[in-house]
Amino acid sequence: MFVDQIRIHAKAGDGGNGCVSFRREKFVPRGGPNGGDGGKGGDIILRADVHTDNLVDFYYRPLLKATRGEHGMGKDMYGKAGTDAIYKVPVGTLVYRIPAQVLKCPPEEEMPDKPQSKLVIAPADCELVADLLRENEELILCRGGSGGRGNTHFKSSTNRAPRQFTEGEPGEEGYFLLELRKIADVGFVGYPNAGKSTLLGKISAAHPKVAPYPFTTLNPVVGVVEFDGYKRATLADIPGLIAGAHQNVGLGHDFLRHIVRCKLLVFVLDVAGSEGRDPIEDLRSLRRELDLYDPTLSQRPWMIAANKMDLPDAEKNLGAIRKRFHGEVVVPMAALNGTGIEDFKRALQKFLGL
Repeated sequence: MFVDQIRIHAKAGDGGNGCVSFRREKFVPRGGPNGGDGGKGGDIILRADVHTDNLVDFYYRPLLKATRGEHGMGKDMYGKAGTDAIYKVPVGTLVYRIPAQVLKCPPEEEMPDKPQSKLVIAPADCELVADLLRENEELILCRGGSGGRGNTHFKSSTNRAPRQFTEGEPGEEGYFLLELRKIADVGFVGYPNAGKSTLLGKISAAHPKVAPYPFTTLNPVVGVVEFDGYKRATLADIPGLIAGAHQNVGLGHDFLRHIVRCKLLVFVLDVAGSEGRDPIEDLRSLRRELDLYDPTLSQRPWMIAANKMDLPDAEKNLGAIRKRFHGEVVVPMAALNGTGIEDFKRALQKFLGL
């Protein structure tokens, strides 16, 4: 299961209460107050981890909790602090706080402890808290409450036997939205069955599923391509898009977000029109969908991978594409049999400046 967006509820640990206690020892009359302070509650911490590739753990554990601090004790003994709860998230995770006014879920006591598979909150309605882009970067999502003070803090010349103490503060809590956006140098964009997964498998060690039917790729797949001079780049195979993707048609918004971070977009076209579509119209439609989803994507560097050149009508359509998109980089290839792969790698390396 691949999960790249999930709603969670986080509750940090409460602080322990201060203690009311008096020293009672033989030969020590009127020993005075010796109540210790309560311990601090544990924090909820999110840590970016390169070995975690999606948010599936939170699908089964949407309630994040840390332990509370222990209460203070006699003999000036402080309570033990609560243990921080550290949860690993993929690098590239955005964390949003869901405001109370747009929160559309039941209170915590009514919220069942089960997967929150259906989202009713959009990121646009939330407040961005952090974008975890670096390995081992940490975010304190909710801070634990401070411990209360024991009665030893309230002694004075006029208050020799204080019975005052303070309770521990409650830990922070709230509802949050976690959204994963894959980090890759290059994003493969195209219609279903254009050959994106085959191309990724040819130029990297990734093994995406390849089959002769649409929407074979259901999750973004990231691979690494090696260049001369010990240089490398990461490639993301985005599941196939169709017209209306910006309105969540097909896989829609589920995966369009994963190309936002890409430095270069590669439009993989079925230049032979083997699926009964016009490759030029395919490219226009794809660029239009990206622009409607995020206008900055239309200004991102891009190139064309003219795939399936081993099929009839490919040469004729290739000429039309070069004429229509004069000045753009067009690399003809047949990914299935490996033709043009080295030319494509050289074009990628030049585009990325490696």
